[in-house]
Amino acid sequence: MSFEITGRVVEIMPVNQVSDKFRKREFVIEKKETGGSAVFIDYIKFQLVQDKCDIINESFLNEEVKISFNLKGNRWERDGRVNYFTNLDAWKIE
Repeated sequence: MSFEITGRVVEIMPVNQVSDKFRKREFVIEKKETGGSAVFIDYIKFQLVQDKCDIINESFLNEEVKISFNLKGNRWERDGRVNYFTNLDAWKIE
């Protein structure tokens, strides 16, 4: 599933080399919504994987950007216990 969202980049984490064949980089945007006289602020964390880790750098900090991303979900089981994870995989930043 592909989505788009606009927000201000507030944090960019360093690239994390998870294994020999997998690396990721996380970043956070601030999304403001107004409802009447109230302002609601959400902080949304995205991840970039593999070669996409290089599409963001420190020059994006505090900039308003449009992010194209996929919604991903994973099931993980260990010692008979099941857990689920949701990731927002960014693939384009404008």
